[in-house]
Amino acid sequence: MLAGYGFVAPNFALLGLFVFVPLAGAVVISLQRTNGFGGGVFAGLDNYARLFADPLFWRSAGNTVLFTAIITPLSMGLGLLVALLLDSVLPARALFRSAIIVPMAVSGVATALAGRLIFDENSGVLDLALRGLGLPSVSWQSNGVASFASVVAVTVWWRVGFNMIVYLAGLQGIGVALKEAALLDGATAGQRLRFITVPLLGPTSFFLLIVNVIFSFSLFDIVFVMTGGGPADATSVLVTYAYDQGFVSRDQGYAAAIGVVLLLATLVFTAVQWRGNRGRDVTE
Repeated sequence: MLAGYGFVAPNFALLGLFVFVPLAGAVVISLQRTNGFGGGVFAGLDNYARLFADPLFWRSAGNTVLFTAIITPLSMGLGLLVALLLDSVLPARALFRSAIIVPMAVSGVATALAGRLIFDENSGVLDLALRGLGLPSVSWQSNGVASFASVVAVTVWWRVGFNMIVYLAGLQGIGVALKEAALLDGATAGQRLRFITVPLLGPTSFFLLIVNVIFSFSLFDIVFVMTGGGPADATSVLVTYAYDQGFVSRDQGYAAAIGVVLLLATLVFTAVQWRGNRGRDVTE
């Protein structure tokens, strides 16, 4: 028993130092009016009360939810599709797998810079190709819908590789005997996918759902590099809005309150999903 505690003690010490202490500090700051210089003034729940009357906060919260609702199923669906292809007899699987993983292997900033090269409305590769084909170009930076779509496209491109790797590991953990038995019983490829593969990938899908939602809630680098939250806050998310409040407007108490609310929303979603999944497993 003591040996076990000794082994996990360094991990708990690091978690406490680099996770729980900063979280406690953020909660304390969220209860103050401070610009980050000198001591703050205790404000109680004033920063949280401001959230309810702040239209930019609700706009950013809505964008965050919309990003999550679009990016999560798209990246998971494409990741599963690519994993199924790589799990089958696909020519040049190693090359194809490497091409999918490349965006995940670099930082989000590097991926966003590549996205800027593609979606820049003045000199981007995509608009140059459209004009070369005689088609109208798209105002990726000055049109809200187009900016939103470009961020979604680059984010999905970045996340597909991670989902593919996890799904591929799940597929390779499914017993070959089950697939062969279904094949001998005359099940079609669609039936095997629906009644064997997808149900057995349930735990994998649950894990990816939680991870992708947490990632989407904390999306920052791609939005910050590609659009900066613009135009007219069309792509502003909670993390970029908190950044603007904390480091541009220097209202760090309010920025901390936004961060705490985002953390609580993430914890609530995770707890609800975890409880629902546990209940389903017990029922089954």
